[in-house]
Order: sequence, then C-alpha cells, then structure tokens
Amino acid sequence: MDSSTALYNQLKEAHPFFVLAGPNVIESEEHIFYMAKHIKAVTSKLGLPLVFKSSFDKANRTSSKSFRGPGLAEGLKILEKVKVAYDLPIVTDVHEASQCEAVGRVADIIQIPAFLCRQTDLLVAAAKTGKIINIKKGQFCAPSVMTNSAEKVRLAGNQNVMVCERGTMFGYNDLIVDPRNFEWMREANCPVVADVTHALQQPAGKKLEGGGVASGGLRELIPCVARTAVAVGVDGLFMEVHDDPLNAPVDGPTQWPLRHLEELLQELVAIARVSKGKQQYKIDLTPFRD
Repeated sequence: MDSSTALYNQLKEAHPFFVLAGPNVIESEEHIFYMAKHIKAVTSKLGLPLVFKSSFDKANRTSSKSFRGPGLAEGLKILEKVKVAYDLPIVTDVHEASQCEAVGRVADIIQIPAFLCRQTDLLVAAAKTGKIINIKKGQFCAPSVMTNSAEKVRLAGNQNVMVCERGTMFGYNDLIVDPRNFEWMREANCPVVADVTHALQQPAGKKLEGGGVASGGLRELIPCVARTAVAVGVDGLFMEVHDDPLNAPVDGPTQWPLRHLEELLQELVAIARVSKGKQQYKIDLTPFRD
C-alpha cells in the first residue's frame, strides 16, 4: 500500500474526526515551526490525527496590495522542513495545474480552492500526483456538484479524494452554512470535511480607511459552526489557527486563537462521541400501534 492510500485510510477511520489545521499562510519559517509545535501538542494530547496546513501563496486576495506569502519554491522548502521536523503530514493548496507536480513532492494532501472546484484541468493535474485531494465546495455550488468534482479525480486514476464544505454565498458579503450539505455531500462517497473558519468569512465586507475593502469575518461563531458539524458527523475539521489573529496578515477575522484551540477541540470531541451523526437514521413510516 502506498503512503497516500495509507494516510487516506487512516483519516477515513479516524474517530471521532481528523483535523486539518494551521495558519492561513506561511509568514516565516520561525512562525510555521512555532504553530506546528503547539498545534501538534494539542491534537496529540486529544488523540486526533493532524494534517498541518499552510499556504505558500494566497492567489485569491481582495486587493493586489495584500500579503500573499513566500511563493512556491520558498514556501515548499519551509513546508518540507516542518514536515520532517515534526513528523507531520502536510496539506496546502494549488491554484494552477503547473504547480501540482512540485507541490505533490512535498504535500500529502493537495487542496483545491473553492473557486476552482470545477476546474477539470486542475483537478486532473492534482489527481495525477497520487496525493490525497481535498476539494473545497464552491461558495456558488450546490452540494451535488461535489460528486462530479470527486469523480473527475477518480477518473484520472486517483481514488483518494475528500470534499469540504466552506459555506454558501448569502448576498454579496456574507456566507451561510447549511448543515444539510454535510449529509448531501456524502453522496460523493468519500470523507466529508467541514471548514469551520472560512465558512465565517464576510467576503469584501470590510471597508478600509482611505478607501477600498477587505474581507471580514465572524470569528465568534466558529464554535457554533464546529459544534454543528461534529454533531452531524463530519469526518474531518478544517481550521485556520493563529497565535496572534489580530495581527495575522491574511484572514485574521476568521482564524481561531491558538490559546483556545485545546478548549474548543475538547468540547467538539465530547459532542462527536455522543452523537450518532455518522449513522444514517432509520425512519420507520409504518403506522404506529399501541
């Protein structure tokens, strides 16, 4: 069994769930090592499988002046170092088919951004690396679309795919999370992940002094969405975590504070263990008799 399939099977069998977590973007090698150390300590203590997440380039920013990260070459070097240093699998995202081969040499999971979830060439290029593919559902997509996206990966010869709910556009500057999607996305016949941080974004919803806009967010509702997701029975949680969210260069309003990570995950584990969300409810519609 190859290493990707072994990791995929481990994540599928995780109880009560696995975690994809880390800072939104690589700010520095020192910061990545710091975050990996502390997040791994928390998840190891709670017995949760961890895949460490960070991005080398944030191509989809509200402003061209926004911080994007160190770029492909330098970013992958840093991710490879932290992978070896802390013996952690890595998840990071790609934006172009040409990036997939290089990213596949380092990452264990290649993530397809929500806006690109239907891009066939990108899905096929990612699939051909043989790595696990995590496809985020587009904010504009019905959950049924993810069945087709997952099938594109499988038809390219890669069975190791998962799908991720990250909210649905509700007007111009807001997202909502429809819990029914966690159930409906199971029709893709693969693990379902809940992105409980990006789901609270308010895209381009924050006006800046001097003009322009930035994305805001509702960090205080992250526990609400996370509690719902684990009660419904998702297989994994995606969380962006930061030690200093107010000064994070990217998506600060929707990164969860590192100091509260253990407390929140402890509660989510407790909810997941008493829920029967992963079991389909058998509804008996025969007439009730005393």
